[in-house]
Amino acid sequence: MAKLTVDQIRARFDASVERFSNLETGQTATMDAAVAMELVARAAAGVTPGARSILDVGCGAGNYTLKVIGELLSKAVDVTLVDLSGPMLDRAKERVSALTSGRVETVQADVRTIDLGEGRFDMILAAAVLHHLRTDDEWRAVFAAFHRALRPGGGVWVFDLVESPLPGVRAVMWERYGEYLVGFKGEAYRDEVFTYIEAEDTPRSVGFQMGVMREVGFGGIDVLHKNGPFAAFGGVKG
Repeated sequence: MAKLTVDQIRARFDASVERFSNLETGQTATMDAAVAMELVARAAAGVTPGARSILDVGCGAGNYTLKVIGELLSKAVDVTLVDLSGPMLDRAKERVSALTSGRVETVQADVRTIDLGEGRFDMILAAAVLHHLRTDDEWRAVFAAFHRALRPGGGVWVFDLVESPLPGVRAVMWERYGEYLVGFKGEAYRDEVFTYIEAEDTPRSVGFQMGVMREVGFGGIDVLHKNGPFAAFGGVKG
């Protein structure tokens, strides 16, 4: 089936700000959201404890940046927030500005179309966003842009919906995810979530993404957590 356009996806996120604003639980439509936030924040801060600049791509309401800042040595952190949704950016800027004394910049754009610059950031966060990429070339271009935008020693940290290259494993992981959604809010909610995933998302496997990261120059690549069709992982620019 044809996937939704960027404008259609933006409209759904414009109406979902409250759902993305819970710092304790994260986005509850994903499995282990709170665990992933904690692991990403602690790993990112562990690799770059003195980070002074963060790029949060697909920032939503800012949960991941808030968690990371809480783990850093200094709260004087410059933050660049990127998202398709204006209302999401407004909420994220309000929340992040209350925690950091650094500069907070917002960019309403698709990550595929913006220039992230070179050597500007100490860490990049990308939570529940890269599954909207479509082609292999888009994945390579985005990870290459991340690599260019980082300073040496900086890391990119991802939590996202992922796919398995093995059909049998894929079926098991999606069955587990369906069971999670039914247990959380019932069968109708499971069907709703599966419907918008089918309409919007084109996830890739952890192996594929790690391979692309290696191709563009990342090292120290590691998986932090995986459960069902969700994984947290990252890598470092040498």
